[in-house]
Amino acid sequence: MYISENLQKLVDSLARFPGIGKKTAQRLAWHLLSEDKSFALELSEIIKTSVEAFKPCTKCLMLSESDPCPICCATNRSPESLCIVETSADIQIIENMNEYQGLYFVLGHLLSPIDGYGPREINAERLTQRVAELNPKEIILALKPSAEGEATIHYVWELFKDHDISITRLSTGLPFGGDLEYSSSNTLRSAWDRRFRV
Repeated sequence: MYISENLQKLVDSLARFPGIGKKTAQRLAWHLLSEDKSFALELSEIIKTSVEAFKPCTKCLMLSESDPCPICCATNRSPESLCIVETSADIQIIENMNEYQGLYFVLGHLLSPIDGYGPREINAERLTQRVAELNPKEIILALKPSAEGEATIHYVWELFKDHDISITRLSTGLPFGGDLEYSSSNTLRSAWDRRFRV
């Protein structure tokens, strides 16, 4: 079947979303082209506005419309606990538990030398600076249980093992290789409550 260059670009772009395969991308592309075009144009404007509005917080690297972000600015957040996550989306998931009142740091990636993600790409230097600023009593490693997650957990532990900081990680309950975003609140809360020292 012939597919125009513009349609192929749209399909390829949509397929870059996590969890979206080629067939789903094709369905979405045809839907955008077939339905009321005002919806697609409005969506493109919303995407443009949002992408331009969100920038990394200079303190925690969470994507935010303000700098510092609302969490870093909040007076009721405790600097004694620093939760390290892979992405900004992970923060929203943890916040939905309504249990954690500390601060965050977003790595941006997990260590994966094969994919070109080393200490620089996970903002290790910025993390070290942030820990020095806050001097937290606990670092919580809320990273997905995968080979890359385990490598990152070990690396962060090596960075701060000689500091007077309790370094903990989420307990079992999260499936190996799974993402935080696909875990139920109860599963995540259980893993959070039963976190243990690295």
